[in-house]
Amino acid sequence: MINYNQFKLDNGLTVIHHFDDSTQLCALNILYNVGSRDEDPSKTGFAHLFEHLMFGASTHVKEFDVELQIAGGESNAFTSNDITNYYVTLPANNIETGFWLESSRMLSLDFNQKSLNVQKNVVIEEFKERYLNQPYGDVWLHVLPLAYQKHPYNWPTIGKEIAHIEQVNLDQVKDFFFNYYAPNNAILVLAGKISLEETKRLSEKWFGPIERRGTQRNPYEQEPVQTEARSKHIYNDVPLDLLVKAYHMGGRLDADYYSCDLLSDILGSGKSARFYNRLVKERHLFSELDTYISGDADPGLFLIEGKLMKGVSFEVAELAILEELEFLKNNPIDPNELTKVLNKTETNIRFGDLSLLNRAMKLAFAEFLGDLSLANTEIDHYLSVTTDSLLEVSKSMFVESNCSTLYYHAKI
Repeated sequence: MINYNQFKLDNGLTVIHHFDDSTQLCALNILYNVGSRDEDPSKTGFAHLFEHLMFGASTHVKEFDVELQIAGGESNAFTSNDITNYYVTLPANNIETGFWLESSRMLSLDFNQKSLNVQKNVVIEEFKERYLNQPYGDVWLHVLPLAYQKHPYNWPTIGKEIAHIEQVNLDQVKDFFFNYYAPNNAILVLAGKISLEETKRLSEKWFGPIERRGTQRNPYEQEPVQTEARSKHIYNDVPLDLLVKAYHMGGRLDADYYSCDLLSDILGSGKSARFYNRLVKERHLFSELDTYISGDADPGLFLIEGKLMKGVSFEVAELAILEELEFLKNNPIDPNELTKVLNKTETNIRFGDLSLLNRAMKLAFAEFLGDLSLANTEIDHYLSVTTDSLLEVSKSMFVESNCSTLYYHAKI
């Protein structure tokens, strides 16, 4: 059980406190309610660019990482479709340094052209390295716009194309920052050996003076129900053919989310999964075959991704997957198979909760979703999944009119 207290500052900043006196550390996590889905479709990659810009100079701090390291701390961040999350861990007796650093960069960055140019170049090189210059790196540049016709999940967090990052100017960066990087658009979590009273005092001292801002969001459409199968063929200089099938599924608060997550484990997680045993080990159709879910707040994707063995055609490989899905849809899962993945899931959650930082991020994300209790009830939701609910979800989700398929051909 993760204990917590919650309060809100007058400027709208939500603060969550989690006390743990078994450690001499504190974790300070700030979740900003801005991700790639909030971007202008013609100016993508801004949320991820800010993940980099936020580690530069701010109003009162010239070098964020240097100051943090002097205090014995570490930091990092990540951007998703839905959020941007920053975190620092520090010795408990130095936690005020974390308040100072994070409040300074929430107040304002030191906006200048030199810093922007440096970070733009860093992101452009990351785009090239991860998406263009490695085998299969451009998969999501094709799969996402194929699966999403309306929703802004149709581009990866790094952006649609390098040109969008190249064209960013200083005024656009300032507008984005002062719109989204606001106390009333953020969730602050303090976890570790710090009292509630001290958390309140330091939150008021460092974040209280920051004024509320008038955050305006880009409106976007929810993805309409897909009614016909979509497909795309691309050719590239890669070692093996790759098949990706993307089925639409519910969002993070959807009743079927947990069933979908467990189905991904049953089908494709590890060497005891169905796909591995039947299509990799027994039939030698794939060199590797995985299933996973996107885990998005809005309705996301259930993904099947596999590299074909040399000499195996897309037709044979895809048919084998479809046969396994048909078997799943027409035959109830053995209770022992469900128990096995439930045990694995529960173990992963329990071990994850041992990490102070994981608990802090878990609380922040649950609050972002609008249900802070999820930080403690997630296991219960998984344990409530039955073989009947898995069968129902399989029948409704695994239909080809709900699927977008990418055929990634290896050039001969």
